[in-house]
Amino acid sequence: MNTREVIEVDEKTPFAGWHALVVAVANYAQVPVLPRSILNDAQDVVSTLTSAAHCGYAQQNVKLLLDTQATLDAIRQELDALAARAQPSDTVLIFFSGHGARLGDESALVPVDCDTHRVAQTTLLEQEFSTALARIKAERLVVLIDACHAGAAASFKSIGATLDLGFNEKSLNQLAQGTGRVMIASSRATEYSYALGGARNSLFTEHLLGALRGGARTQGDGLIRVFEVFNYVSERVRHAMPGQQHPIFKASDLEDNFPIALELGGVKRLDATSAVADSGKVWRQLEEILSDLYPAGPQDQELWLRAGGDISRLRLGGSGRATWFAALRTLRQGGGGAEINQNSLIDSALQDFPHHQELKNLANGS
Repeated sequence: MNTREVIEVDEKTPFAGWHALVVAVANYAQVPVLPRSILNDAQDVVSTLTSAAHCGYAQQNVKLLLDTQATLDAIRQELDALAARAQPSDTVLIFFSGHGARLGDESALVPVDCDTHRVAQTTLLEQEFSTALARIKAERLVVLIDACHAGAAASFKSIGATLDLGFNEKSLNQLAQGTGRVMIASSRATEYSYALGGARNSLFTEHLLGALRGGARTQGDGLIRVFEVFNYVSERVRHAMPGQQHPIFKASDLEDNFPIALELGGVKRLDATSAVADSGKVWRQLEEILSDLYPAGPQDQELWLRAGGDISRLRLGGSGRATWFAALRTLRQGGGGAEINQNSLIDSALQDFPHHQELKNLANGS
C-alpha cells in the first residue's frame, strides 16, 4: 500500500468501518436542566462526523439520541446495536453530554428518564457501561464524556437524592480497561466543563469539533488520530480556562495512535481502509530496517533530529533494536516530537541510504 498516495473519496460511499453513538440530554424531568449548548454539541458532532467534507462516517452508522430520545432503555439498545454491528477491524466513537452522577465510588451516566428516588436503577452505572463496551468487538473504541457542566446544581441533594454530579477518574480508569479502549473526559472530577457566554458549543466540544474539522495535527496521510485530537482539545481548553478545566485521557492497553476519522478537507485523500489494515505491517518493516541501518538507535547519525523529532521525548536504553521498538511505538502514539512522522523518518533515512531498496519500497508504498 502506498502510504502517501491520494485517491478520490466518493462522498456517496463514506468509510463504512467507523460507527458512532452520540447522546445528549439538557432538558431533564427530575434533574437540573442544562444549557441549550449541550444539544448543539451533539447535533454538531453528528453533522461533522457524517460530513463528506470532514470525517466521512456513513450516515447509517451514526446514531443520535437527543433529549427525550435518550432514555435508559434507548441507550442500552443502541449500545447493543453497536455490539452487533461493529466488526473487529472497525472503529467506534461514543459521545455523551449531559449529567454524570457519583454514587459513592461508582459513577453513572444520567439518562433523560432518571428517577431521583431510584437513581441506581434508572442510570447507566459504570459497571453496566463497561460490560456493554466490552461486548463491542471493534479493536478501536473511543468514549468522550462531557458530564460536569458549569451552571448545573452542585448536587442532587437539594431534590432529595443522595449523589453528587460529575464523573470520577476512578470510573474512567475502569471504563478504559481493555485493548484499544480510550476514555476522554472534558474535565477532572473536581472541575466544571464550561461554555463561554454566547457560545454555540461547550468549550470542550467547540475544540473537539475544531480538531475533527481539520485543526488537529496529522501525519499527512488523510487520517485524524486519537492522540492528536486529545492534544488539540486539551491545549486549547486549558488555555481558555487556565487552572479551571483540564480534559483527561485514560487508556490501559493502547499500542497505537489509531485513526478515528478521515481528514478530508477536499476530495483527494488517503484510502483509510487500507491505511488502517496495513499500518502495523509498515511499522514492523520500518523497525527492522532502521535497527539494521542505525544500530545505535534513533540518535545514530542524528536521524531522529533530522526527521523533525525531539530525542529528549524518547526513553533511550538497552540495545539498538529495543530502543527502536520503543521509539517507533512512541511515534505511533503521537509522541517523539512535534514535526516527526513516519514519512519524514523514511525520507531522512533515504538521504543516508538513497539506494536502499526496502526503504524505497516503504516510501513508494510497494
